Amino acid sequence: MVSSVPILIGTNFSEWKEKVEFTLGVLDLDLALREEEPSQLTNDSTEEEKAFHKAWEKANRLSIMFLRMTIASNIKTSLPVAEKAKAYLAAIEEQFKTADKSLAGKLMADLTTMKHDGTRTVAQ
Repeated sequence: MVSSVPILIGTNFSEWKEKVEFTLGVLDLDLALREEEPSQLTNDSTEEEKAFHKAWEKANRLSIMFLRMTIASNIKTSLPVAEKAKAYLAAIEEQFKTADKSLAGKLMADLTTMKHDGTRTVAQ
């Protein structure tokens, strides 16, 4: 399943994000993406709070590792170091949100200005 996630190369952000979120969900590691970080444990913390904190920390750590593992090396260097998976994913999204929009705009412009020259067939 993990091998089905494409490496983020910049032009495939939408597909990458969708597959990352799905894969982390199936692996039950998306807790750190879905829930805010729990408050620090105290002497008065319940067993339930301790268990949630432990599960959140594990999901956060493994999610960051998974995200970094599926990003091309040249892109990793331009991303901030992250301690929280949710913030890291948001930073990645912010960096590629404009790239996705500009790519879509370029493709639409190419499609609307193409002309058939009569020499080639249309391939599917």
